[in-house]
Amino acid sequence: MTTTTNYRTTVRVNAPADVVFEAVTTADALAAWWSPVTGSGLTGGELRFPMVAGEPPLLIQVDEATRPATVRWTVAECTFMQDWVGTQPTFTITPLDEGACELTFEHLGLNDQLECKDMCSRSWDHFVRTSMRELAEGGPGAPNRSPRDLARRAAEQQA
Repeated sequence: MTTTTNYRTTVRVNAPADVVFEAVTTADALAAWWSPVTGSGLTGGELRFPMVAGEPPLLIQVDEATRPATVRWTVAECTFMQDWVGTQPTFTITPLDEGACELTFEHLGLNDQLECKDMCSRSWDHFVRTSMRELAEGGPGAPNRSPRDLARRAAEQQA
């Protein structure tokens, strides 16, 4: 029997749960920590992320956006990373004391059987654990193709 492990990370964010919820459901915030986007991050909405020049955008269906605790997506179209189609990025936000929260991000289906598991895991580590957290805490974020993201990618290639 083969066991596969989905990508999962948990990070403490020194910001209220509502701020993190906004970071994963509004176009301005998503663009500031992950990638430019159009569409609606609310339940039943669609988000279109033009991640790769010359390719159709990554299309995500918003299955659930329940304030402030849960956001579930399903990847509907992804021509540049076809293994992602049908996978489910999921954000679970748990309020903590003193205006902080804990974010658990799991990408269901991004598992050991996919070729991109290592590269995608490193990218999610950057975007969720660093970029989104920094943005929610009042910083600038480091979205896709930003100078900090490009530096991270270059460092990974040299390692």
